[in-house]
Amino acid sequence: MKTIVIIQARMGSSRLPGKILMPLGSHNNLYYVTARCRSIAGVDEVIVATSTLPQDDAVEQWCSEHQILCFRGSEEDVLSRYIEAAKLYEPAFVVRVTADCPFVDVEMAQDMIQFIKEKRVDIVDLGAELPRGLAVEVVSYSALQYINEHGKKLRHREHVTYYAYEFKERFSRVVYQPPANRLHPALRITLDTQEDYRVISDIAKHFDDPLVPSSTVIEYLLDHPEVAGINAHVEQKPVV
Repeated sequence: MKTIVIIQARMGSSRLPGKILMPLGSHNNLYYVTARCRSIAGVDEVIVATSTLPQDDAVEQWCSEHQILCFRGSEEDVLSRYIEAAKLYEPAFVVRVTADCPFVDVEMAQDMIQFIKEKRVDIVDLGAELPRGLAVEVVSYSALQYINEHGKKLRHREHVTYYAYEFKERFSRVVYQPPANRLHPALRITLDTQEDYRVISDIAKHFDDPLVPSSTVIEYLLDHPEVAGINAHVEQKPVV
């Protein structure tokens, strides 16, 4: 049962342009994301899916230099970009990751992949809220194909799995309960604003390890509220 990770990545960002290639410790943000995804047990391929816009030439070049698979597709129709990228590898399951999550939780991703393979369902639901930026989504490729065929609204095309949560009854699903030490939803460990970058940079500087466990990152922020508070006021953009 082939499992692939597709990382949604582009240079365009309304709040923090170029964020995916911004420096992070001794590396950059995309290095952190790809390194962590490549370390997930049970994954066969890691693909960065970017757009065909000229500004994303830099993403393709970076991937080439670091021997990372790269696919280029529509900027706005992200769902089609995912489908076209996945089609090349004929997977059973797809792990969705966004490139603004440099501390994506490797351990939980491994558990969720194992879970969906055991249960043979369409999608794994999280049973609790996590810090923003840690979670992955694990779905069957057949479910993604169904979403692509039936999800026609702009929100469905822009947010890859949104249709599966809007029409839950159309998919088989199982609930994964995250470990108790991950249940700190007030924390923001993602990269979308300059304040987020200050927090992420502080974490990267402190540990200087792209593979530092997400649980350790959480512990650090809980022990250093002056760091966690830098981006505590930032609100996530709503789905429209």
